[in-house]
Amino acid sequence: MESFLQQIAGFTGASKRLELLAEKGNTRVYRDFAHAPSKVKATIAAMKAQFPERKLIAVLELHTYSSLQAGFMNEYKGVLDPADKALVYYSAHALELKRLPPLDPEIVKKGFARPGLTVISSAQELSRWLKDQRYENSNLLMMSSGTFDALDMPTFVKEIIE
Repeated sequence: MESFLQQIAGFTGASKRLELLAEKGNTRVYRDFAHAPSKVKATIAAMKAQFPERKLIAVLELHTYSSLQAGFMNEYKGVLDPADKALVYYSAHALELKRLPPLDPEIVKKGFARPGLTVISSAQELSRWLKDQRYENSNLLMMSSGTFDALDMPTFVKEIIE
């Protein structure tokens, strides 16, 4: 028990599970492995419960084989609704690697059924969108089982909140 208590005192959390990447003042940036609809919903609920006074900007990358299929989009209905601002990202490269057909952004929007949802399929557009947001009194939550097309997350998030 003594050994456990010593070790748990220094435990900073699991990688990519609400992992704090950067913070400045009342702004924090988190990364989470959430990608399945139930996990996305639970992660967003946890962020809203922990920081009810902060705006939540949720970014979800569709990266798995099932999540990149048009027929699966309805499974995501409502999962991003609690976020104050929401974006869904997927890349043509991921679709090519999985030998899937192109994914129409309108099908994604319809499946998520969230008013004001932004859907982006270019890494450059994603970068631009993230840089254009206002992060005062906000949490940015980046959710994916992928890498947002190899975006250097720690460096990038520090740039956008400074």
